[in-house]
Amino acid sequence: MPTFKFEALDTTGTEVKDSVEAGSEEEASQKIKAMGYFVTKLTAQQKSGGKKKGGGKKKSRKTFALGGASAKKLTLFTRQFSVLQDAGLPVLRSLRILEKQMKPGALKNSLIDVVEDVESGMTLSEALGKHPKCFDRLYVNMVRAGEAGGALEVILQRLADFKEKSQGLKRKIVGAMVYPSVVIMVAVSILMFIMVMIIPKFKKIFDEFGLQLPWATQTLIKISDWMVNYWYFVPLFPVSIYLMLKLIRMSKAGNYALDRMVLWIPVVGGLVEKTIVARTMRTLGTLISSGVPILEALTIVRETANNVVFERMFQRVLESIREGETIADPLREARLVDDMVVNMVEVGEETGDLDTMLYKVADFYDEEVDVLVKSLISLLEPIMIVFLGLVIGAIVISLFLPLIKLLEGLSK
Repeated sequence: MPTFKFEALDTTGTEVKDSVEAGSEEEASQKIKAMGYFVTKLTAQQKSGGKKKGGGKKKSRKTFALGGASAKKLTLFTRQFSVLQDAGLPVLRSLRILEKQMKPGALKNSLIDVVEDVESGMTLSEALGKHPKCFDRLYVNMVRAGEAGGALEVILQRLADFKEKSQGLKRKIVGAMVYPSVVIMVAVSILMFIMVMIIPKFKKIFDEFGLQLPWATQTLIKISDWMVNYWYFVPLFPVSIYLMLKLIRMSKAGNYALDRMVLWIPVVGGLVEKTIVARTMRTLGTLISSGVPILEALTIVRETANNVVFERMFQRVLESIREGETIADPLREARLVDDMVVNMVEVGEETGDLDTMLYKVADFYDEEVDVLVKSLISLLEPIMIVFLGLVIGAIVISLFLPLIKLLEGLSK
């Protein structure tokens, strides 16, 4: 009968290493649970002198992939992993099942390595930590906390819930921006067509009749001539702006100034602020409820803020905790979040129920973001219609003013 080496946690959280004989992984897992242990690792022990079928090196199943795992794939993997763990399957078998059913890509390549590392005796968190492009610090630290507390399936469920909430928030914002983006692109394309193809034909007519053109028509023709001769500058314009912003962000002062300016933009600044608050509060609440130390949790939250202004705020919070003070005071001094957030955090610290309060703040701000996105879309629609109407109206008036003069001259 095969022998299985295992690592487990007893009811007090103490790590236990031993071996058990069983006919299969499932049977071994059941035997270990019957002993009163929680399995964290289970590996089949190779017989001495035994050789794998086919001999030689195992053929690599990895495929070429650039970048890291997409948020959607990682969210699905986490949810499936949590379901398998909740069903009582060993970690290694769960990983093998998920790796085999996964489509080729960065995440599959990482899971192949994770399976091999866990088989060799490495903990799951250590194996995941070797692939930062797929599993960030938040992910690894929560898994580590789950292993230490003997509640990996609970932590994975929380992590899956967190990932799904984050994905839902991102989908709301991206989905809401699709319509105005498409309208702007179509409008720019139509204006480009008018400037490059239509206006030069009107210019030819005006030149043939030798008309004295009003300043509006002259300006329009000059713009058209520039676009005909230098059309390639139009797509280069957004690229140059993007590169300029990248250069500015290379300095700390420039990076801070840009992030601060974004927060000052009407409506958009409020949306960015509430999105960051919702994301960071949910992240902090998830880490604290999962047993991650508060200093480590705040460090992770600071790194996931994606805004230098908020990063500095969380750095002050981190320093406050190190000095034995509260989270609420530096939040109040920063004046970046509403008083409601500060008061709820303060109540959470006083009652020892900080994670629950942080979840409530995150849920509230998720709804606020949804309302703000809808109001932004409703505001953008009339602005775009009015702007396009003014531009098209100006073009039409500029073209028809000389034609009216021409008709008046022919009628005399």
